[in-house]
Amino acid sequence: MKDELLFAKKLDKIKAYARKHGNTVESERVRETFAELELNDSQLEMVYDYLKKSNIGVDEAPDFDEILSDKEKNYLDEYLEAIGALPIYSEGEKEALTISAMAGESDAIKRLTESYLPAVVDIAKLYTGQGVFLEDLIGEGNLALSFGCGMLGSLEKPSEADGMLGKLIMNAMEDYIAQNADDEKLDKRVLDRVNKVHAKAKELSEAFGRKVSIAELSEEYHMSEGFIRDAVRISGFKIEEIEG
Repeated sequence: MKDELLFAKKLDKIKAYARKHGNTVESERVRETFAELELNDSQLEMVYDYLKKSNIGVDEAPDFDEILSDKEKNYLDEYLEAIGALPIYSEGEKEALTISAMAGESDAIKRLTESYLPAVVDIAKLYTGQGVFLEDLIGEGNLALSFGCGMLGSLEKPSEADGMLGKLIMNAMEDYIAQNADDEKLDKRVLDRVNKVHAKAKELSEAFGRKVSIAELSEEYHMSEGFIRDAVRISGFKIEEIEG
């Protein structure tokens, strides 16, 4: 268990590094990070494969175009065209906007937020291919950006804005991906429950030559009646082998 926790921490460290470096990590860095666990070549290859499936390139950047669906590519083209019409500020102008936003000036906050929209897209690209749509990642990032630009008054220096906003955007996207993964796991557990009850109900119904009751199913297969009722309800009451 200790080694498993250490492995997970080191994997998270590698992923965090890659996100900050164009979704790319050097194989040598991977080997050094996992050196303490003394992984053999086969185990390291499994780590590399996992990273690649997470759209993290090992020694070379992943091909972004291969990751996106046609629908996502079309959305991205349209979105980039839309925000491309927004003003582009020099570093000096952006610093001035940041200072004004730190003072709570609403117009400066709005303009500064708009100036960071392309950065949200760049960050979203780092998280593509992880079970969520690019449009949703950008949406979550934009919400975090808008919130962050309104909170810049907590900073001491305008130079700290980039780091603060970048972290908020990345955290929002990571939280969204994690939530989506949790939802998928929940959906699978729910589906597994329905399938299990349906299979057992069909088996018992065939044996009895008739529909079966929840009580009979519970007694025969040692499933609680509540478990069975939930499965029937979730199925939309479509498990025909169970008496309605």
